[in-house]
Amino acid sequence: MSAISSAAPGPRDINRPLIGKAGGRGLLATPALVLDLDLFERNLQIMAEHCKAKGLGLRPHAKTHKSAQIARLQIDAGALGICAAKLGEAEALGQAGIQSIHLTSPVVTDPGIARVMALNAKIADLMITVEDMATAAKLGAAAKSAGKPLNVIIDLDVGLHRTGIPWGPQALALTVAVASSEGLIYRGIQGYAGHVMHIEDFAERSGASSKCMDVLKQARDVLSAKGLAPQIITGGGTGTYNIDADIGVLTELQAGSYIFMDRQYNDVPLANGQSMPFETSLMVQTSVISANTAGLVTTDAGFKSFAADADAPLLVSGPVAGLASGAEADALEGAGYFFFGDEQGGIALQSKDVTLPLGSAVNCITPHCDPTVNLYDVYHCVRGDVLVDIWDVTARGRSQ
Repeated sequence: MSAISSAAPGPRDINRPLIGKAGGRGLLATPALVLDLDLFERNLQIMAEHCKAKGLGLRPHAKTHKSAQIARLQIDAGALGICAAKLGEAEALGQAGIQSIHLTSPVVTDPGIARVMALNAKIADLMITVEDMATAAKLGAAAKSAGKPLNVIIDLDVGLHRTGIPWGPQALALTVAVASSEGLIYRGIQGYAGHVMHIEDFAERSGASSKCMDVLKQARDVLSAKGLAPQIITGGGTGTYNIDADIGVLTELQAGSYIFMDRQYNDVPLANGQSMPFETSLMVQTSVISANTAGLVTTDAGFKSFAADADAPLLVSGPVAGLASGAEADALEGAGYFFFGDEQGGIALQSKDVTLPLGSAVNCITPHCDPTVNLYDVYHCVRGDVLVDIWDVTARGRSQ
């Protein structure tokens, strides 16, 4: 007698029967990562138009979305290519057909350098950062042996102190060595000011970013005078996308979170307290699974459903695509989300006289979009209350 096996539906399949159904968004098995395509596409267009108007290249950071589908849409909208934070991300996206990738973090081990050479052979345009002489020499020798030169960006520390070499004689010597290497092609310089992106006061954020750009400007001017003018000066992010464009040092912008937005970036205003033009397109949809305590309901999305490096998720206020209307929308007014454990979340309602029915779908703004995406296998892409597609998180977990 042969055993009968029946594989359980995976994350790519469990909600697939809902595609195209009116109201299907509200029926999703949860927790689910939900992408509102109308808002996402507007964000995509706003940033593309901004960079075009400023004469600035856009090379968005795929560490935010880890998705080959989203990378293709960004490139179709005018992006030069994408950035990747980890070699594993770059490999996954390259395998999926993305041909222009800038790897923004250093690769220093011999096995890692061998993987860089394999990826360089596979895709048309790979760039990698270097910040020390020994690694540059290893990369140059490996690329010469492999028979295809490797594009290199010098990573400069502009104040974050996470990666990058401080600008000065050693950085100049490193640039000369890269430019002289038979296996390497010197393309330019990078400076990422991650410590600046979430400064809430616009004037303070603008001043801090200007200091970082001054480092890149000084490097640019010295290198240009020595015949090493950088073709590419890359950096910046969502928090300084408009500030850095006006300073005029960067040739490429690495912003990533603008396509989704999250609680952290929604708290970062523009000048005069104006909100950023980008809308929150990414949410985690959760469902009410218990409502036995007055003024309190429990949902199925806890610590395992959100990156917990920031504050708690925010409930989406008002009706969302017909998911909460009438009494349900009223119940969410003034309510707050809190973590109730690994698997569950809680919603503290403003009044003990209201509740949410079991099974109610509730949408939450993620505290921090990038690491939250890495917790999911797929995006559930919606327009209004209709699930229209399911996209893979191509590079989920590819952090090696």
